[in-house]
Amino acid sequence: MLQPKRSKYRKTFRGKRRGISTRGATLAFGEFGLKATTRGWVSAGQLEAARKTITHGLKKGGRIWLRVFPDKPITARAAGHRMGGGKGEVSKYVVVITPGKIIFEVAGAQEEIVTRAFEKAAVRLPVRTRMIKKEG
Repeated sequence: MLQPKRSKYRKTFRGKRRGISTRGATLAFGEFGLKATTRGWVSAGQLEAARKTITHGLKKGGRIWLRVFPDKPITARAAGHRMGGGKGEVSKYVVVITPGKIIFEVAGAQEEIVTRAFEKAAVRLPVRTRMIKKEG
């Protein structure tokens, strides 16, 4: 699973998920991209499941770029724990996705194969997405 090697603070606040994405909203590496249309948290496990699905769908053709990284720690308490005792331990890492953020990019594969792979990968993500392609 993806997670930071080290961080300045072990636990973070939950934060707000306002606004739309301006950075990371255009294709930088590939010909096709999977772009988020809603906001949410995507965990490292969900990203890995979607990446595996795309890799399997491309069948050794094409190159994949993951444009986001899960660097936000999410804490959780054990089930059945009483109140108090401080904040829970880090259970997973997530990336905050805002509308417009490109999650995956693919190059070197046919459009219909990439479309099918992105459709299967979108099922594994908790945000709605759409496929975009490079103009020109």
